[in-house]
Amino acid sequence: MKNRLACAALVAAVFSVTSASAAENWEVTRLVPGSAFHGVHGLGIDKAGHLFAGSVAGAMLYEVDIASGTAKVAIPSPVGMADDIAFAPDGTMAWTGFLAGDLYSRKGDGPIKKLASGLPGINSLAFRKDGRLYATTVFLGDTLYEIDVEGVKPPRQIMEKMGGLNGFEFGPDDKLYGPLWFKGQVAKVDVDKAELTVVADGFKVPAAVNFDSKGNVFVVDTALGQLVRVDPKSGAKTVVAQLKPSLDNLAIDDKDRIYVSNMADNGIQEVDPATGQARQIIIGKLALPGGIGVTSENGRDTIHVADVFAYRTVDGMTGEVSEKARMHAAGVTLEYPMSATAKGNDVVLSSWFTGTVQVIDGKTSATRDMLHGFKAPHDAIVLADGSILVAELGTKSLVRVSGEHGKDRTTLIGDLEGPVGLVGGTRGEVYVTEAFAGTVSRIESNGEKTVLAKELKMPEGLARGSDGKLIVAEVGARRLIEIAPETGTVTEIAANLPIGLTGAPGGLPTHIPTGVAVGATGVIYFSSDIENAIYKAVKK
Repeated sequence: MKNRLACAALVAAVFSVTSASAAENWEVTRLVPGSAFHGVHGLGIDKAGHLFAGSVAGAMLYEVDIASGTAKVAIPSPVGMADDIAFAPDGTMAWTGFLAGDLYSRKGDGPIKKLASGLPGINSLAFRKDGRLYATTVFLGDTLYEIDVEGVKPPRQIMEKMGGLNGFEFGPDDKLYGPLWFKGQVAKVDVDKAELTVVADGFKVPAAVNFDSKGNVFVVDTALGQLVRVDPKSGAKTVVAQLKPSLDNLAIDDKDRIYVSNMADNGIQEVDPATGQARQIIIGKLALPGGIGVTSENGRDTIHVADVFAYRTVDGMTGEVSEKARMHAAGVTLEYPMSATAKGNDVVLSSWFTGTVQVIDGKTSATRDMLHGFKAPHDAIVLADGSILVAELGTKSLVRVSGEHGKDRTTLIGDLEGPVGLVGGTRGEVYVTEAFAGTVSRIESNGEKTVLAKELKMPEGLARGSDGKLIVAEVGARRLIEIAPETGTVTEIAANLPIGLTGAPGGLPTHIPTGVAVGATGVIYFSSDIENAIYKAVKK
């Protein structure tokens, strides 16, 4: 089965499709600048004071220069996937590959060791003072393990069904302190006796717990955007700093400086626990842009961006970014949007990770409907009759959805090889990219399929111009192409583009699709998963 990693090797190969070139007729410019991370999660600080940050979707582990606000890749993909990072007393760094289910370690610049595998959802980890290592699965599991630091013995299960024991740390009393994500609590665990005791309650969504040098306990609440100090004896809570929601992790250095990561901001802040003042070390305009859609009014384009940790819009002329909703914020309905389409006043977001399709009012940003139970939906569009068509990669099919909360579902066509991008036509037909097959096809309302172009390299994002021509992000070749539906002629619009991130292992669906959209005047917009940027292509 083809996957994104395999296709990466083909990027430099000669294109096998018959194509014309019109690249000289288009000017490509960056509309929204990129950022350092592909979503930022776990943080860790080594004995020398170096700050490290992990990314799951980008499958990379970074070293952050605190003074300059820059980051460089310390462990590249796919092994660098890190949801959490911890340092052993001897300086060994360990990290968790959440989607891959692997746990790795490395001492200094030595070889990387795989300590455990087959643990999907492996999330948080911490070393004891004696060097023993403990880790939990969260979201895709709910289990606490002891991990053999030599990677010889299999993980030893200690407890399960704790309630989402997330970013944790051992305290001065040798107990494991951590948040219970799904219970709004902070707990301590005696790992030798497998006993859990609640320390503090009343959090919205606590995400991580750390200690400073004085034994103070600090907690980040991702839903409320708060950094909270907790008295480990009484459970009393004090808000230290009010930040933005979507916080993920924190790390405290030997000078008791606190560093906090924010998924939606794609950023890290340094917080002074005495004053609550926060200094932004690094931040992005976007978090992790995937699919995009465009609405146009009075000749002005608005780009709707599925930004994984947020839903944002971008002014097609100025590049100004507006945030409409962010993940995990209290009272907000959003579930890791990865693809987006827009037509009229309908914006549709979909997420393969949560199996959801969300319909949003494009003017008010209010959620009209949230549909659940899909298997890796990679795109969705509203049809003329108001029903929704979903490209369901998990079942290799296009599914027509109608009725209350999408309860009525019928398969329009099956046996598709990696359906990713969808766009509607003028007479009820739809067009779909099949990433694994390397094809773009037309599907009639009766399910009849006609292949328009083949031998493409990982076609993903798909849009349709006012002239009826299809615009495709061919990510395996890192180019943008135009397809004439009547003849199948492929014309290259732009090449050598920053698209086609080879991040998470296993290929689709464990990556973020490259989005393409066309504005009212024919301007083409596309997302860059490599740079976390938005580009526009304008005809000269």
